[in-house]
Order: sequence, then structure tokens, then C-alpha cells
Amino acid sequence: MTESEFLALADSALNAIEAALEQATDDTDLDVECSRSGNVLEIECIDNGSKIIVNSQAPMQELWLASKSGGYHFKYDGKQWLSARDGAELYATLSASVTEQAGVAVTLSAP
Repeated sequence: MTESEFLALADSALNAIEAALEQATDDTDLDVECSRSGNVLEIECIDNGSKIIVNSQAPMQELWLASKSGGYHFKYDGKQWLSARDGAELYATLSASVTEQAGVAVTLSAP
């Protein structure tokens, strides 16, 4: 995949994550604030001030997720973003991280 293809794919994923979290705040008791600066999406859990960061790393063609539960690197396999560590899917890992940090069960899914 070319760098421009990766950047478009990563941007699409970050936009989808932000939209899914906005929908979850409308549909549940989830209270998070998303802010985006370039390739970095910061998700702040309003109740406790903790943060989850999702960002793209173009040189490695990965999306990185940092949360209280740890740091994860995801590569696109042609269909979905999978963890280099354990093969877990990005949206499942992010759902678990948001649930843990915000204290509200959420299930995010890929568009």
C-alpha cells in the first residue's frame, strides 16, 4: 500500500471512530469528548479525565491506540485493523478500553 493510500485509510478509520463515539454518547450514558488534531484523535472520559489516544503512524502503516490497559499497534489486513500483538480487531479493543475507562459499556464496530 502506498503512503497516500494508507493516510486515506487511516483518516477514514479515525473519522469512523469519532462518529461511532458521538453516536454512542447519544445512545448511552457514555460521556466522552473527542478532539482531533491531524492524525491524532484524543478521547477524554469526562467523568474521570482519563484519555485514550488513537493515532496513525505512516512510516509503519499502523494505527496506534494508547489507553490505561496498554498500547496497541494495528495493521490493516485488507479488510480490518488487527493488533500486531494478539490479532484483536481495533474496534473491539477500543470498545473494551472505552468501557474500562469511562465505566459505561459500549460496543463500537467498523463501518
